[in-house]
Amino acid sequence: MAATLIRGRTTADHEGSVVVFHIGMRINRFRALRSWWPASAAMPRMLKELAEDPHSGLLGYRMRLGLPRVLELVQYWESPEKLLAYAADQDQEHRPAWAAFNRLAREGAGNVGIWHETFVVPAGSHEAIYIDMPPYGLAEATGTVPVARRGETARERMGRPAAP
Repeated sequence: MAATLIRGRTTADHEGSVVVFHIGMRINRFRALRSWWPASAAMPRMLKELAEDPHSGLLGYRMRLGLPRVLELVQYWESPEKLLAYAADQDQEHRPAWAAFNRLAREGAGNVGIWHETFVVPAGSHEAIYIDMPPYGLAEATGTVPVARRGETARERMGRPAAP
């Protein structure tokens, strides 16, 4: 089902700090299914678990394919503390999946690569604009508002004074 297009100029309905978390996997050897399939199969379970818990801190996410061999997930979080708490919680899906991935990665060295990048973006240090787009990125995670509610320019949306 296609997302509904929002005509005109909108921005993300988010003014506080936000954590942007990129995590991905590169399949180096497709035939080494045992090395990469468990990690790719674990991700939907983690996302379901997070989405069902309104206190998890996950604001939203988007899965992207970098064909032919890269899977990437962009997540938006309320705080680094909530992201780190989820990652370390023994009773959640992430810890056992991470342990299993590490075990399989050691056995099949070089078959699959992973990465993650975490960006803590303070309030006033981010802005967004979407023109004739369905909700996407931060706006998909937090909702949209008309640009005029947050400022007509990027400078205004970031709370910066006008240039001299």
